[in-house]
Amino acid sequence: MATMQDVAERAGVTKQTVSNVLSGRVRVRPATAARVRAAIDELEYTPNLVARSLATGTTMTVGLFVPTVASSFYSEVIEEVEDVLDRNGYHLMLCTTRLDGERARRRLAGLSSRSVDALLIAGDRDLIDHLPLLADARFPVVLCAWETEAPDRFPVVTIDYERAGYLAGRHLRELGHQRVAVLASPAHTARVAGFRRAFAADGLPLPGHAVHLAAEPTPEGGFAAASAALAADPGLTALFATHDVLALGAMEAAKVAGRSIPHDLSVIGHDDNAEIRLARPALTTVSIPKREMARQAVELLLRAITKSGTPANSVQLLRPELIVRASTGPVAGR
Repeated sequence: MATMQDVAERAGVTKQTVSNVLSGRVRVRPATAARVRAAIDELEYTPNLVARSLATGTTMTVGLFVPTVASSFYSEVIEEVEDVLDRNGYHLMLCTTRLDGERARRRLAGLSSRSVDALLIAGDRDLIDHLPLLADARFPVVLCAWETEAPDRFPVVTIDYERAGYLAGRHLRELGHQRVAVLASPAHTARVAGFRRAFAADGLPLPGHAVHLAAEPTPEGGFAAASAALAADPGLTALFATHDVLALGAMEAAKVAGRSIPHDLSVIGHDDNAEIRLARPALTTVSIPKREMARQAVELLLRAITKSGTPANSVQLLRPELIVRASTGPVAGR
């Protein structure tokens, strides 16, 4: 097994230079760092992480909280975070809340007492009430994919979810739709607010009963919510789902109800996730830059680690984009 001394000799540098390259805490000339990394690869050197942790007081590990790994949204976030960490010599510690508030509390309390260099929390569901557990954390914390009101203590890198909802509503209004319903997860308040704003701008306030909450963020949840919406108002001409997976269920509910998409019912989703690629007709949706969000959030954490400080409180909002496909069309007869 290769040692740090072997790497140093192969690269023609000192052991301290190899250590500086591995830790990233001391600037090394790019050419020298490249020789060291090449030697590490050639010798297949694996650092002793325990020894490094004791020597430097760091673990080269970043914790990541997500609600679930079953959603392609969070799968993409995890992949991007891991890629950025890997390029910078860090390891990922993944925790899931599985949409369970008590599990979230236990995991957060446990992680805050463990040795990680930083923590990224993706998604505000089940966690917002437990953030005080991090009040005494000795590592930087950043929040991303955050839709509820941002806490004062931590910086946030997220999506302009209110604008995302507005884009969906504006699209349906431009197509002439007036009788619409929203299929929403309980936490998606900003998306619903933006959708309402688009209709209110044309003097068409959305009634409260037009919002149908989905019991779970799955196609089954979308099917149930859409079925309820169509039964409550058979004259609906459009549905906005705040998750693409809800939209998939809504499209199936429309078929069961004998509604043709988009000729007598338009359906629009949110996220532009992988699950919708085979939907027929192709699903109109609001695309959000989830990988860019994850990348910016973890880079913010890494800068805070390098500077041995807490990142300044701020809210960075990334802009969504409307992707028009075949599932939306003008109101029949327009």
